[in-house]
Amino acid sequence: MKDNELIVCRDVSLGYEGKSVLTDLDLTIAKGDYLCVVGDNGSGKSTLMRGLLGLIQPQSGTIEHAPALKHGAIGYLPQQTRAQRDFPATVLEVVLSGCLNRQGLYFFYTPAQRSEAMMNLGKLGILELKDACYRDLSGGQQQRVLLARALCAASQLLILDEPITGLDPAAAQDLYKTLAYLNQKEGMAIVMVTHDLKAALKSARTVLHIGRKGLFTGTASDYLASPQGRRFREELES
Repeated sequence: MKDNELIVCRDVSLGYEGKSVLTDLDLTIAKGDYLCVVGDNGSGKSTLMRGLLGLIQPQSGTIEHAPALKHGAIGYLPQQTRAQRDFPATVLEVVLSGCLNRQGLYFFYTPAQRSEAMMNLGKLGILELKDACYRDLSGGQQQRVLLARALCAASQLLILDEPITGLDPAAAQDLYKTLAYLNQKEGMAIVMVTHDLKAALKSARTVLHIGRKGLFTGTASDYLASPQGRRFREELES
């Protein structure tokens, strides 16, 4: 791998129980990238996220991670379930749990980890909520808490799966602005699955379209000119 590369997929096929969901994928995620993954329902977007996280292994091909990412140091923001939204813990406890991969055999969080959690709460503008109960927060506040948690786990890469699901338009825009800040000002690489194509094309440096008729990887403008993106361009212009 090159020094600026975080994850490299070479001729990757992913799936379950011998059945491929995603095939022939070549993809490089570099430091500071902002990649949006779009496509039809059931096309394999969430399967790709599981592959990038190392939760499933390729059926063929290789997924190579940079040394900095080989110890679980990827921040992940999954889609929330109803049970997770009702989790009875304080905001600070939820954010601190992002440090668990670095705990090793130690039970207690270190002062440095607590300081990092507080810093990330402040960075996302929710420090005053640190003692609040997570389940009492609004959807937008919960997403900020989960993003602060992901930052406690992340070193250089955040992976987000439909992060604006259930958010009102104002909360969604706040989240996009936060991600842009993390990417542009702090150099955090972003990989985001989304159905919000308009926002994706505005934010992304690279678009990966996963469809039943093949894959496309390129810039937002190249995507809109491609066969895969032409239908979405017509929707945006209508």
